Amino acid sequence: MNDITAVISGIGGFVPSRIITNHDLSRHLDTSDEWIQSKTGIRQRHVVNEQETTGNLAVEAGKNALNSAEGADIDLLILATTTPDYTCPATAPWVANQLNLGNIPAFDISAVCSGFIYAVSIATAYIKANLYHTVLVIAAESFTRIVDKNDRTTSPIFGDGAGAVVLRRGTKDELGAIHEIEVKSDGNRWDLITTADFNFTPEREGLIKMQGKATYIQAIKNMEQVSRSVLSSSGWDASCIDYVVGHQANSRILESLADKLALGHEKLIINIDHLGNTSAASIPLALTFGAVSCKFKAGDKILAPAFGAGATWGALSFTWPELEITPYSDPAINKT
Repeated sequence: MNDITAVISGIGGFVPSRIITNHDLSRHLDTSDEWIQSKTGIRQRHVVNEQETTGNLAVEAGKNALNSAEGADIDLLILATTTPDYTCPATAPWVANQLNLGNIPAFDISAVCSGFIYAVSIATAYIKANLYHTVLVIAAESFTRIVDKNDRTTSPIFGDGAGAVVLRRGTKDELGAIHEIEVKSDGNRWDLITTADFNFTPEREGLIKMQGKATYIQAIKNMEQVSRSVLSSSGWDASCIDYVVGHQANSRILESLADKLALGHEKLIINIDHLGNTSAASIPLALTFGAVSCKFKAGDKILAPAFGAGATWGALSFTWPELEITPYSDPAINKT
């Protein structure tokens, strides 16, 4: 029974069609394409339009993951998001309804940029406990709705999108098996990234604020620590990792993490240049990119770390499954 775990049987991603480039932002912000790329690695981001919601993005990613899993019989849906359609009700039940999943349990969780790792850890625990057999985990964000469009420090960073995985009950010797997961938090760091505060003036209430330098330092420190811990629990040496698919917050953070772990940068999966920081959705979107760009092969050992507001962080290790994945709607994102 100790070998029972969650196994990835489907993956899908979705991004809205509207694209905003760095040049577009430079028309109303005191910034430039060169400055944004040098600081973050971002060239463009996909952004929701007036009619699109987080729920809409989640549904499309969920459809793609279900297609990849060839119509798996889902008995639980977990939606990781910090930008739900409403504070009340949760967005997950509506998503489950739109996906025709029946009256299964469905709920939201919020761990910001670590949300996907947290959601997978919950799903895996449920599966190991034999409470559910097949779980659809979706991470979806429309973060650009809570960004101050006139703030040059945060506006260029974020993009919108959704990614999803189907997890089924299986064993660790299977392709796609989750080997280890670890999640952490530190409430002393609550003020690194924040939104609504009663002290905000009304017109600024809800808009995101970030301590960029402090977040950068904490992200590298904690992602390195949790990565080493997960690798040790997996019985894997860093040198045997084929790819690191980290939270896409900043390309320099990922490169620094690779350096700390003594891994070549060629082992990093980075698609922040096309998508920006999509918060909880960034890891499953990067997994989709790694698959459709033909970087991954079945059996590859993958490490996926994340750090986000809260502060929260975590990592998981798994082997790459053998499955078909629907490409993004934007052909440029699918290229190596």
